[in-house]
Amino acid sequence: MFRLEEFINHFVTMRAASMFYSDVEANKEILKSKIEGKSFLVIGGAGSIGSSFIKAILPFKPASLVVVDTNENGLAELTRDLRSTKGMYVPDDYVPYPMNFASTVFEKMFRSRGGFDIVANFSAHKHVRSEKDIYSVEALLQNNVLQAKKLLDLLAEIPPEEYFCVSTDKAANPVNIMGASKRIMEDVIFAYSNKFPVKTARFANVAFSNGSLPAGFIARLQKLQPISAPSDVKRYFVSPEESGQICMLACMLGENREIFFPRLEEAQMMTFDEIATAFLEEHGYEVMQCASDEEAIEKAEDLRNGSRKYPVHYSGSNTSGEKAYEEFYTDSETVDLDRLRALGVVTGKQIPDVSRIEALFEKLHAVFAKDDTTKEEVVEIIADYLPNFEHIETGKSLDSKM
Repeated sequence: MFRLEEFINHFVTMRAASMFYSDVEANKEILKSKIEGKSFLVIGGAGSIGSSFIKAILPFKPASLVVVDTNENGLAELTRDLRSTKGMYVPDDYVPYPMNFASTVFEKMFRSRGGFDIVANFSAHKHVRSEKDIYSVEALLQNNVLQAKKLLDLLAEIPPEEYFCVSTDKAANPVNIMGASKRIMEDVIFAYSNKFPVKTARFANVAFSNGSLPAGFIARLQKLQPISAPSDVKRYFVSPEESGQICMLACMLGENREIFFPRLEEAQMMTFDEIATAFLEEHGYEVMQCASDEEAIEKAEDLRNGSRKYPVHYSGSNTSGEKAYEEFYTDSETVDLDRLRALGVVTGKQIPDVSRIEALFEKLHAVFAKDDTTKEEVVEIIADYLPNFEHIETGKSLDSKM
């Protein structure tokens, strides 16, 4: 029987156990003192990282857990998963809410509960494919930046003890709007750091996370459809369990305005075609290389007749905003590599110039109020705020591929 967790450990992260196990164990008492008996609000908790964060904190017995997500089905599965896991602690005050964190009903719920001790926000547009045109770009920036400020304004009414949200490795020297939005988000949350403590983490790829290309391999196999993957894009990967532990350690152990990141070596990077090949071979298939998506689709018909040769199309990446490598910090940032064994920390971040952030928001609100706004205008506004933003535009989107 195929076990995804074992496959990830053996073929993707190549670690038999979590790389953060020793850091969690060494800080167990501190984590217990900061989590036990506290009230938690987890936004975007039905997603891969949010649900893993929940599983990481529950053994330390929080008093209450409210989970907010727009994915109603995802919340149902989260609840079933938690309730079905042997030994999993779930507080009596556990409430999953299918709602938008930017809605008025969310504000009512937040105020009625008198706020929360710990707030963790995992709601985000995380895919580079979410910037194909001006409408997808606006939705991305609304969620990652503009609505994030609205949430922070609400939290300022009843400040939490800790606020955590997820950034991305793509925020370091961004080449796509998604990465730039997260870099701006870092400034936005740091602008509130005089009201309550804020922390974040720049991530590697979470292996087989919801909506990711590797997760798509599972769906393609179930439907006997061909697999497509880039052969020239290297990425760092962490397991779902590790993703939750990164967030828990950053949230509970981090100081105000710190950015955490996994300490991974370049040799640990993987290409997507390597993962796809290992995945198919683990299922007993021989990989059959095709020259195009169309050829792979045609050859996939043979799978329905019992063929054990699986058609794939591996090719070079040619879509907008695709970064060929990953980095977690820039040359201008101060990094602490001694505090934790498996996590590095970007330290010494200052409260950003609030007037610049306000000016950026004014420009974004104004440009989105127009009917004829272009993607190029938005890129120009972002580049004015982030001088090192060099958007890679090829005119092609991931949605044009399998």
